[in-house]
Amino acid sequence: MNNTAPEKNTLIGVDVGSGSVRAGIFDVTGQLLAHASHPITLYRSAGHHVEQSSDEIWQAVCRAIGDALDAADVSPQRVRGIGFDATCSLVVVGPGGEPLPVGEPEAPERNVIVWMDHRATGQAEQINATGHPVLQYVGGKISPEMETPKLLWLKEHRRAVYDRAWQFFDLADYLTWRATGDLARSTCTVTCKWTYLAHEKRWDPDYFHTIGLGDLAENNFARIGQQIKEPGTPCGQGLSAAAAADTGLPPGTPVAVGMIDAHAGGIGTVGVGDGALHNLAWVFGTSACTMTSTEQPVYIPGVWGPYFSAMVPGLWLSEGGQSAAGAAIDQLLAFHPAAAEARQQAGALGLPLPVYLADRVLAKITDPSHALDLVDGVHVVPEFLGNRAPFADPHARAVIAGLDMSRDQESLLGLYVAGLCGIGYGLRQIIDAQRQQGVRTDSIVISGGAGQHPLVRQLLADACDVPILTTQSSEPVLLGSAMLGAVAGQLAASVPEAMARMATPDQRFVPHPAWRQRHQQRYQSYQQLQHTATLIRGS
Repeated sequence: MNNTAPEKNTLIGVDVGSGSVRAGIFDVTGQLLAHASHPITLYRSAGHHVEQSSDEIWQAVCRAIGDALDAADVSPQRVRGIGFDATCSLVVVGPGGEPLPVGEPEAPERNVIVWMDHRATGQAEQINATGHPVLQYVGGKISPEMETPKLLWLKEHRRAVYDRAWQFFDLADYLTWRATGDLARSTCTVTCKWTYLAHEKRWDPDYFHTIGLGDLAENNFARIGQQIKEPGTPCGQGLSAAAAADTGLPPGTPVAVGMIDAHAGGIGTVGVGDGALHNLAWVFGTSACTMTSTEQPVYIPGVWGPYFSAMVPGLWLSEGGQSAAGAAIDQLLAFHPAAAEARQQAGALGLPLPVYLADRVLAKITDPSHALDLVDGVHVVPEFLGNRAPFADPHARAVIAGLDMSRDQESLLGLYVAGLCGIGYGLRQIIDAQRQQGVRTDSIVISGGAGQHPLVRQLLADACDVPILTTQSSEPVLLGSAMLGAVAGQLAASVPEAMARMATPDQRFVPHPAWRQRHQQRYQSYQQLQHTATLIRGS
C-alpha cells in the first residue's frame, strides 16, 4: 500500500526580463514552491542599439523550467498550466521561425530589438508629427520603445530583412508561438505597444498607411497579428510535441496567452487591499512601470493609454513609468570613486551593490525615513535614458547637483539615497499628472527586484507621500504569469478570480509625517533641475 500523499496541482510562471529568464512553480493558492533563473545575453552597440537572440531566450526558458521543477520536486505531470510574460521587445523571424538579424548581418542570431533600444527615436518623432488620432491612445506621443517606430526603422535601414520577415512578434507572443505554434497575439502586447485598438477590436489601417507601414495592413495584418486574445486564454492545443521535448513537460500542457512583464507584476499585486480601482501597480526593476486601472478611459498627456483590457479585463489601463530605474541607480553608483571597493565588499557577502548599501544605511539610522539625513544637499534627476512619463521625452538626460570632493563610502551612501529619492519623485510626478485628470491613487502596490528592500519601500512612500503596499509573494511577476496559467488550465474561471485568490497583502509602508515638508521641498528642487536641464539641452 502506498502511503505517499498525492501530489498537488501546480502552475508555472515564466518571466523573461532584460538580463535573465526566471521560472516559478506555484500551487493553486499562489504559494511559490521553487524558482530558478538563467542569464541571457544583452548585446549593446553604437547608436543606442540593444539586441538579444530569441533562440538563446527559448533555451534559457527551457532550462529554467527544468531547474525549477527539480528544485520544487514536482512531477511535470502535475503542471496544469503555464503563463509567459516578457519585456516588450520586438522579435523578427523569417519563414519557419528562422531568426533574422535586426542589426549587423554577421550576427543573424540577434533577431530581437530590446525594449530599451532607442534606435527608432527619429522614427517615433516622424510618427508623432503626423498627429494621427491613434496617438491619443499612447498619451499623445508614441515612444521609441514601442514597436511601430522600430518596424519603421527596420523598413528604412534593413529593408531586405524587413521584406523577408514572416512574423513580427512582441516577445511574450513569440514565446507562446514557440511553445504551441499558435500565432495569436495578446491584447496586452498589441494594445500597449503596437497601437491595436482593443476597445474597437481592430487595427487602424489608416494609421499604418500614414506612417509608412501600409504594407503591414495588407493581408489583414497577417505579419503582426490576425487573432488577438485576452491574457489567460488557452493557446492552441497546448504545448507542442517539440516544445514538450524541450521543456520536459507533457505535450498538451495548457499554455496561456501571455503579457508584458510589468503587467504580469500588475495582476500579481494590484488586486490586494482596496482593489484594482484604487491601487497603482508599480513594477520597480531595470526600468519602472506604473499601471492604473479605471472604469472609463482617461486621457493623460505623456502617460501611455488609455488601453482597454490590456491588464485587468474590462478596465482601462493608464501606463507610465521610467525608462531607467534600477538601471539608473546602477549607473549613478558607477560614477562614485568608492563604488568599486563597495562592490567588492558586497560581492564577498553575495549581495548586489544596492542591497549592500541599503543594509549599511539601515545600520546607521533608527528609522528608514531618517536616511534623508545622509543626503547632505545632493539632488538627482535619474533620467539617464530619457523621460517615459509624464513628458514622453526620450531626449531628457540625468542631472546630479550638490556634489563635493568626498570620495569615501559615506558619501556613496548619500548618493545612493539621493538616487532613490529621485526615483520616488519621478513616480510622484506621474501620480500628480494622473490626479490632474481625476485618477485616484490611494496606495502604490510595489513589485520588482529593485523594490524589495524595506529602506527602498519606506523612502519611496515618503518621497511620493503615498502608502506603499507589498504582497506576500516574493515573486509577484512570476505569480502574475502563473495566474494566467491557472486560467488557461481551468483552475480559475477568470483573471480577476485568480487575482483575488492567489495574491495576498503583506506589509504597508506609510509616509512619515515628520518628513513631508522636506520631501516636498526636494520634490520642487527636482522639478526645477528637470526644467533647467530641458532649457539648456543642446546649448
